[in-house]
Amino acid sequence: MKTTLQLDDRLANRLKREAARQGRTMSELVEMALRLLFRAPPPAADLPELPSFDCGGSRVDVADRDALYETLEGR
Repeated sequence: MKTTLQLDDRLANRLKREAARQGRTMSELVEMALRLLFRAPPPAADLPELPSFDCGGSRVDVADRDALYETLEGR
């Protein structure tokens, strides 16, 4: 399909230089860029469930500062 695009002069000049550098046409580069833009995102990978552990409950109530210090200092 043939179409007309209006591009900023600096962008068009850069596209022209890049096409020459790669030995491609400007149309090929624009088409490649559009294909990348519209490419479907990869499907989200199913993540495994995180493991859980039974640690036997808490050893100290962290809200109780004195009990926390006693446990940490081995009193």
